[in-house]
Amino acid sequence: MRNLFWVALTATYPLLVYLGLAHAEPRALALLLLSLALARFLASRSQQALGLALAGLLLAALTAWSNQLLPLKLYPVAVSAALLVLFGLSLWKGPTVVERLARLQEPNLDAHGVAYTRRVTQVWCGFFVLNGSLALATALWGSDATWALYNGLISYGLMGLLMGGEWLVRRRVRAHKTAES
Repeated sequence: MRNLFWVALTATYPLLVYLGLAHAEPRALALLLLSLALARFLASRSQQALGLALAGLLLAALTAWSNQLLPLKLYPVAVSAALLVLFGLSLWKGPTVVERLARLQEPNLDAHGVAYTRRVTQVWCGFFVLNGSLALATALWGSDATWALYNGLISYGLMGLLMGGEWLVRRRVRAHKTAES
C-alpha cells in the first residue's frame, strides 16, 4: 500500500507542478520536488531512492537558485534514468529485476523462464530509454501543458500498455509451453 502511495504521488508530480505554476514561482515549487524525493528515500532507504533523492535535491537547488522551471521538469528524466540503471545493472549482475519479481510467484523458475525474464528486462530498458528521451524532449521543447500531459499521463499509459502486453505474451508463452509438455 505504501508503494502504491509513492507511485501515485510521483505520477501526480507533473500535474502538481503544472497547477502550482498558476500560484507560485518555480523556486517555491522546488520544495515540492525536495519533499517528494526525501520522503521517497525515507520510506524505502534503498540506493535507488537515495539516487533519486540526490537528483531531486540537485534539481530543487538549481530551481531555487535560478527560479527557472526547467530543473523541475527534468525530474521525470531522472526517474527514467534511475530505472534504466536499476534494470540495466540487473542484466549485467543478475538476477534481473523481472526474474526477482517472477520468483515471488514462481520460486522454481526454470531456464526458459529465466531467459524470458531476461528478455522482458531488456524490453523495459528500451522503454526507459524511450520514455526518458521523450520526457527530456517535452522538458526542453514542449509547452508546460505538453510536459505535464506526457509525464503525468501518457508515460504511465504507455507503461500500463507494456505491462498488459507482456502479461498477454506471458500467458501465450505459458500456454505454448504447456501444450508441448
